[in-house]
Amino acid sequence: MDKIKDTRSFMRVTHRYLGYFLAGIMAVYAVSGVILVYRDTDFLKSEKKYEKTLSANLSEKELKKELKMKGLEVEKTEGTVLHFKKGTYDSATGVAKYSKMELPFVLDKMVSLHKSQSKDAIAPLSVFFGVALFFFVISSFWMFNPKTKAFKRGIRFTIAGLIVSIILLFI
Repeated sequence: MDKIKDTRSFMRVTHRYLGYFLAGIMAVYAVSGVILVYRDTDFLKSEKKYEKTLSANLSEKELKKELKMKGLEVEKTEGTVLHFKKGTYDSATGVAKYSKMELPFVLDKMVSLHKSQSKDAIAPLSVFFGVALFFFVISSFWMFNPKTKAFKRGIRFTIAGLIVSIILLFI
């Protein structure tokens, strides 16, 4: 391994090897992040049909919760059958027939990794990844000697990036 002499060499070496170590997960987060931008569309999704037997006589709110469908609204009722945008629910038998637009299995798993919560088993990985990315931000300032043109230009790009980020937050 490389010899660490001072803070600068520590930052450079750690930045390098941590970057290699996290290259795979950074690729996954990059792809899933782009996919999440289009989560309100059917981009890369295909229709999957389901038939489930639920409890009988569910209310619209309970049905929405059971089927995990955002924006579910009953459009019409024919006897005991409730019709909603992508399916039906027979309140007498509890049978629900519906379809959902879903990502392919691998992409769905990548997106779920990106959207992990504190209760998920992968939460520590997400926290580690976030801390590692923050380390990349800090350690990048040790990549070049502060007296060089590249460092000074890098500071200008950093300031420009911060300004653009702040503007985007308020749009």
